[in-house]
Amino acid sequence: MSYVERNLIPGEKVFYKTGLHWSVLIGHFLLGALFAIAALALSIYTYSDKSATGNTSGVSGPSGILLAIVGILSILAAVTIISGIVRRNATEMAVTNKRVIVKTGIASRRTFEMLLSKIESIGVQESVMGRMFGFGTVTIRGTGGTPDSFAKIAHPLEFRKQVQQHIEIYQQQAPAPASPPAPLG
Repeated sequence: MSYVERNLIPGEKVFYKTGLHWSVLIGHFLLGALFAIAALALSIYTYSDKSATGNTSGVSGPSGILLAIVGILSILAAVTIISGIVRRNATEMAVTNKRVIVKTGIASRRTFEMLLSKIESIGVQESVMGRMFGFGTVTIRGTGGTPDSFAKIAHPLEFRKQVQQHIEIYQQQAPAPASPPAPLG
């Protein structure tokens, strides 16, 4: 169960969810591939060096050290890629019928929750690459508050549209403020 679903208040329903765009994985995959290629090249070198010298008996000496380095590089490749996937999946953004909820991080968590009635504005910044691939920075400003920005969000324009639509729905459902009493006399 996600953070958003665990923290819904009674009568609250999730209408839209998004998270980080897949582009946040590019750096992790490139670095992981670099480690994997280095491990593969070193293992090929170690294997070809053993067969060239005729030593296929066991793992000892320099080839043992090289195989240990291959193992370390392989582990680094896996950890790098997995950490990118975990980072991407650790960010949740949701629009409910009552508020906007954002959660980032796992070990150290940052949460942002704002009632729809308290949102003053929501902005979207998209670079050229962001427009082409569907990601951008969403900035939410509450009434009288400082703006909170969230970068590399998938489908930022749809997120903004959903927030604006649900603010409108919320305002239509909210009871009208009581009119002041008529003056006496």
